[in-house]
Amino acid sequence: MMRRLLLATLLCAPALLGQSLNGLWDATVNVRGVEIPFRMEIAGSGGDLKASFFNGDEKVTSTSGKFANGALVAAFAYYNSELKAEWKDGVLAGEYHRDDKTYPFQAKRFAPSKLTEADVPSIAGLWEIQVKSSKGESAWRMIVRQSGPEVSAAVLRVDGDTGMLTGTFRDGKFKLSHFSGARPSLFDVTPLADGTLQVLQNGTDRLTAVRSTAARAKGLPEPTDPSRHTTMQDPTERFHFRFPDLNGKIVSDADPRFKDKVVIVAIGGSWCPNCHDEAPFLEELYRKYQSRGLEIVGLSFEEADQLKNPARLRAFIARYGIEYPMLLAGETGELQEKLPQAVNLNAWPTTFFLGRDGRVRSVHAGFAGVATGDFHRQMTEEVQSLVERLLAENSLSKR
Repeated sequence: MMRRLLLATLLCAPALLGQSLNGLWDATVNVRGVEIPFRMEIAGSGGDLKASFFNGDEKVTSTSGKFANGALVAAFAYYNSELKAEWKDGVLAGEYHRDDKTYPFQAKRFAPSKLTEADVPSIAGLWEIQVKSSKGESAWRMIVRQSGPEVSAAVLRVDGDTGMLTGTFRDGKFKLSHFSGARPSLFDVTPLADGTLQVLQNGTDRLTAVRSTAARAKGLPEPTDPSRHTTMQDPTERFHFRFPDLNGKIVSDADPRFKDKVVIVAIGGSWCPNCHDEAPFLEELYRKYQSRGLEIVGLSFEEADQLKNPARLRAFIARYGIEYPMLLAGETGELQEKLPQAVNLNAWPTTFFLGRDGRVRSVHAGFAGVATGDFHRQMTEEVQSLVERLLAENSLSKR
């Protein structure tokens, strides 16, 4: 009897072990007919499962998850998204839902690349991609790091970056992609004989990239300066805002908490990936400088259903430990209407820096995330220096 039980246990062991999804997975989502590859990780089991996407070294981890009866469900509350997949024959297949978008999803166990460094062209460095964007840009930056056939990159626009694109060289081109629960992107990058790069974005837009060191000599326009993209109609006026917080209480620039304070007004939304990049940096500034007179207020523009029940914004606040007030400013299409003092306000996020007199001293469009390397470091250092400079000034007027 004992021998039969032991034999049965041994025969069942592979199936039992196979029920674990723990480990790395090579996955894809299909966005408008384009397959976007990315890597993800699964940890835990049963009702205590976590699924994680990646933005470079940063993990974007589910807020809840479970695996039962061959079905995986993982929710990302701060994105209002959910991954559902069935596990069969070693493959996870299903859908990723985010707001009103649905992407077919598939994943197999991670397999290390077998590519070698032979005959791989070097594209490492700083490039400029020629564009005509809806925000009036003529060029984007592309920052590329390379180790043999393996490449990581980020494309930096006026409203922020693509997140970390990763990929390899194969069949004469680099296939770079990103998906971290948001920002699905695919860039096919082909080196050309004249030293430029042919860039195919998401299977549709054909662009050309030129090394930054050669762009000016070729007479190409510079990328938009994010500190000059948005301005004020009248720089001598105080910046005004008046919106409800998540409890319905009206908060305005005239409130005592902002009197004679340096104030950062952060325009964004919980749907906005670059706003997710910016949030931990703003919270770090708030904790560091609040005692010296810094206040921060977030003006969140959301979809109509989220304004009625801001569950995603609450999860956004919880994820980043935000302690400064977040206000429900309106729907995304109402941006200019709700903030009429600003000119060319069209980037998410956009951050206004107010002196102690309530006037705007600087405006910064977008946010260069960690994936942009030196651009991220330079931007965060400049913002910190600006805040310290404004805090050092005496109150210029009484409110």
